[in-house]
Amino acid sequence: MTTKTTTDKTVLLVSGGLLTLFVIFSIIDLGMVETWINTSFAFSAKYFGAYWELLLLANFVIGIGLAISKYGKVRLGKKEKPENGYYRWIAMILCTLLASGGVFWAASEPMMHFISNPPLFDDNSSTLAGVEPALAQSFFDWGFLAWAILGTLATILLMYTHYHKGLPMKPRAFLYPVFGEKIFHKSVIGSTADIVSIVAVAAGTMGPIGFLGLQLGYGLNWLFGIPNTLVTNIIIVGALVVIAAISVATGVDRGIQFLSRVNVGLTVFLAISILILGPTMFIINKFVSASGFQLQNMFTMALYQGDQAWLGWWTVFFWGWFLGYAPMMAIFIARISRGRTIRELIIAVSIVAPIVTNFWFTVVGGTGIKIELDNPGAISGPLNENGMPAAVMSIMDQLPLGFLLAIGFLIVTLVFVSTTVDSISYTVAVSLTGDDEPNRFIRVFWVIMFGIVSAILLAIGENSVSAIQNSIVVTAVPVSIIMLPTLWGAVQVARKMAVEQGITSEVPARGTKKASKKEQEA
Repeated sequence: MTTKTTTDKTVLLVSGGLLTLFVIFSIIDLGMVETWINTSFAFSAKYFGAYWELLLLANFVIGIGLAISKYGKVRLGKKEKPENGYYRWIAMILCTLLASGGVFWAASEPMMHFISNPPLFDDNSSTLAGVEPALAQSFFDWGFLAWAILGTLATILLMYTHYHKGLPMKPRAFLYPVFGEKIFHKSVIGSTADIVSIVAVAAGTMGPIGFLGLQLGYGLNWLFGIPNTLVTNIIIVGALVVIAAISVATGVDRGIQFLSRVNVGLTVFLAISILILGPTMFIINKFVSASGFQLQNMFTMALYQGDQAWLGWWTVFFWGWFLGYAPMMAIFIARISRGRTIRELIIAVSIVAPIVTNFWFTVVGGTGIKIELDNPGAISGPLNENGMPAAVMSIMDQLPLGFLLAIGFLIVTLVFVSTTVDSISYTVAVSLTGDDEPNRFIRVFWVIMFGIVSAILLAIGENSVSAIQNSIVVTAVPVSIIMLPTLWGAVQVARKMAVEQGITSEVPARGTKKASKKEQEA
């Protein structure tokens, strides 16, 4: 049985209306919007920060437990063989989260932690002893726990409800362990879950689009002297919209996976180039030692509740950001992972992708740290004066062939954000229809909508872009509640599928809803 899917007009109108109101209020009184966002942000970080820490840690630990258990053999999506080859699959996964921090955060965050070590470690700021804590904190913020929340337990639950049960692929599926199939039938709670998920990811997507315009505008000015003006920024956003629209129009199996493969290939080329031209042994040695430092202190970092102001700037902010992305990323990873086992899914998302991310952060950020050690102020100075884009350009400026490498970074950044926009536009269309192959017009419409709103925000002012970016942390509060049932729901459905696939012969555990005769026939 497959539930007939149509566009959910209520969810479309409410989520679209809320985003429109945000833009209107920003035009009328941006200061008021910023104040509201900052107040809500502080409230969210203070009262939900500890919960988010526990949620992400539990999500990671339970996922690893499933992967190493007998349930790791369960094959997902009702397919005997994977739809995508391993490289294509990993490439598309990498372009979901790494796109957000692939270039500018990779250059600037390790440097920020180096010149001011995280408060949970001894203060060895700006010294050789401070390198490992700086890199380890960056690894943690973009590593195992961050990746796991985007596409492990939630993805397993989504794949079960959609591909095995024939129910719509929507964020409300995360509430299936609590409400059963009722959550899919004219449910106010279900519609609310879909709305907050769409609003959260829309905020998290329009922020990077706006920042892309600002960052590439700075880079083009640095390299070619092109004026870094509003017109330049909007032209960059327009180019991104064209790339993303073409990609999403041709579908997941063509445009999106092609763009992902190309971008991962370019990123690997840049990484190898910097590794050869930069401080090779420093990068390799510090990647190994910082990885060990992270593993040694992982639980300390995961559960730290000391300096609340610092947490709000770093770990709690990132956890809120990634939680805001989580429902849509889970949908996207579910769509590209048919035929994979639970073990393959969790190892790819929770282990392989974070290690690749950590190495990339070491290549870019570690190079910047080595330059800073040898010449204090060479990177930290421009970073403090002009922000993240200046850090990347300053690092490239210190390397042989730096001009060409800087051009490569700008291209990779444009394509990285394009892959985010096309995959998010696809998942929003899926959330509105419940179909994993939504209408092409709806997919392209959301790309164009994201681009237009981002251009308007840029026109209002840079602070409006920051405000909508920070609002994702506010929307992460309800999203984090929606994600909670996936902790036990994924285990329940893994157990049921193991029985169905003959991996185990045990009876489903108490609390797992027994399928009716009608459901079994479906």
